[in-house]
Formats: sequence, structure tokens, C-alpha cells
Amino acid sequence: MPEFDKATQTELEAAAFRRLVEHLRGRNDVQNIDMMNLAGFCRNCLSKWYRAAAEEKGLPLTDPEAREIIYGMPYKEWQAQYQKEASAEQKAKFSASGQGQH
Repeated sequence: MPEFDKATQTELEAAAFRRLVEHLRGRNDVQNIDMMNLAGFCRNCLSKWYRAAAEEKGLPLTDPEAREIIYGMPYKEWQAQYQKEASAEQKAKFSASGQGQH
């Protein structure tokens, strides 16, 4: 595996993160519960990680602000436009995974 200097590594990681966020914004058809069931994380997880990183740097950032950064719009707006009611099967799979417990 190639080794990059810290600045280059940070730039590459930031570029990959920006691409992931861009991709998720373009895939509003993909529901968060599906992401959680398949990958164990969702857009809300990303926003919490983003807020936590800001806090580590001493930068104030609220949950709603972090969610807007990830979703590209206020979370309530995204929910109204794109979020669908989870099916019984999706809810059961999520519940069985234990992910809703943390």
C-alpha cells in the first residue's frame, strides 16, 4: 500500500468523503433504513460523525446544521420530499440487527 504524507492523505480522504456525500445526495431513493440494514450506517450517522469531528476541533456545530451539510437541505425538508414509511420487513431487520440500541 502506498504511503502518503499526512496532508496528501487528508486531501484524498476529504475528496472521497465529498464524493460520498455527493453520491448520497443524488440517491435520494435510497432510504436510511436500507443503508443501516446493509451497511450499518446512514446519512444521519455521517452527520453525527461530522459534528463530532467539528467538536474535536473546537468548532460549534449543531445536529441540524451537520445534517444539512450531509443532506444538502434541512433534514425536515429531505424527510418530507424523500423519506418513505419503512416496511414491516425493514423494521424487523433493523430491530434484529440491534443497531437501534445505541
